[in-house]
Amino acid sequence: MALLYLRSLLATSRAITRFNGRLSVVRGARQRSITNSATNDGTLPLKGYKVLDMTRVLAGPYATQILADLGAEVIKVEHPTKGDDTRQWGPPYAKYKEGSGKEGPGESAYFLSVNRNKKSLGLSFQHKSGVEILHKLVAESDILVENYLPGTLKKYGMDFETLHKLNPRLIYASITGYGQTGPYSNRAGYDVMVEAEMGLMHITGSRDGPPVKVGVAVTDLTTGLYTSNSIMAAIIARSRTGRGQHIDIALSDCQVATLVNIASSCLISGEKDQGRWGTAHPAIVPYRSYKTKDGDILFGGGNDRLFGLICKGLGRPEWAKYPKFEVNTQRIINRVELDDSIEAITKTKTTAEWLDIYEGCGLPYAAVNDVQGTLNHKHVLARDMVVKMEHEFCGDIKMVNTPVKYSESKPSIRTAPPTLGQHTDEILESILGLNEEEIASLKSEGAVR
Repeated sequence: MALLYLRSLLATSRAITRFNGRLSVVRGARQRSITNSATNDGTLPLKGYKVLDMTRVLAGPYATQILADLGAEVIKVEHPTKGDDTRQWGPPYAKYKEGSGKEGPGESAYFLSVNRNKKSLGLSFQHKSGVEILHKLVAESDILVENYLPGTLKKYGMDFETLHKLNPRLIYASITGYGQTGPYSNRAGYDVMVEAEMGLMHITGSRDGPPVKVGVAVTDLTTGLYTSNSIMAAIIARSRTGRGQHIDIALSDCQVATLVNIASSCLISGEKDQGRWGTAHPAIVPYRSYKTKDGDILFGGGNDRLFGLICKGLGRPEWAKYPKFEVNTQRIINRVELDDSIEAITKTKTTAEWLDIYEGCGLPYAAVNDVQGTLNHKHVLARDMVVKMEHEFCGDIKMVNTPVKYSESKPSIRTAPPTLGQHTDEILESILGLNEEEIASLKSEGAVR
């Protein structure tokens, strides 16, 4: 497998592999059509790796989607009747096409966001035969990712110790709220609870307002990123040792790690954090959003030169020479006066007018856009970050694209997020060699869907 990995990284051939479905990149009013057959699958770094995805909701599925985008074959193991929790998290739903044969509101937008490039296996490991199927799949897999409470999978023979004996090369990643050890290890934890418990909510929100959560489940997402990164590091380690290992990833640990400079300030000073600053910065002024005639604009005066550019654009170049504003230490002391003076001017023009004034001057600045505005942003579209994928049962659906661009590899959305149990027959036939009669028997007893 190590040799296969190296070959995939170093491959120079451009063999074309065909895939079902059509992919197009949305570019403003026009669309640049791309067929999946144009994707050079052979260059993908994780081509040939098999992943058993026993996760649900966000952190785990986000991690395995990253692996899938990079070419891994990801088998998403779902409860045969309920599926991933997020299948029911709506509206909105991508509605089923007329004549699709599907009933219900459609496919959840939440589920669609983190489950592309995967195959769905509807399976209950509460059935003995379901566990037997999983053990056979484990023997053929490189990676398993799960997000159950510590010890939950042991009674099903799906714990790391059992599976490591079955497949010593297996990389087994466990995602939990608070880790496999420690006083909170058996506590369930969603993103918002960890944001609260581990300091993030306390430093998020307006200066005089209550603590608030971040607009997206950022702790889940950073945990997913840490998980995918750790798995790829374990693949490299396995190429040297020939052995897999257990990776213990906790939302709580990842949240503490991503406090970065705020945590460092508290550790070095021995003092409490400075609380919430809204869009402002505790050590840089001006560095926040200001109201305009029709919205908001954010300026980043990270040094004295940049402050001078802000003053010039505002039509107040003399401010850069005022003793109380000339250097950042003085601007911090006079923060309220300076911020009020800036906002009194920014309110006189629209956001678009301010964007035109500062265009090309070298200052970090930005409009404060809503999400729909972001998804239609000319730069977002130019970077191919919104794509249209043909879903077998829902028709065309727009999706956020994979963000990293490679010079050789071409990660892409090769297949739409699967419907529940969509690939059960295919997986049991092609990987385990079961025949139609054996599969029908498993379905009749409720072991698979």
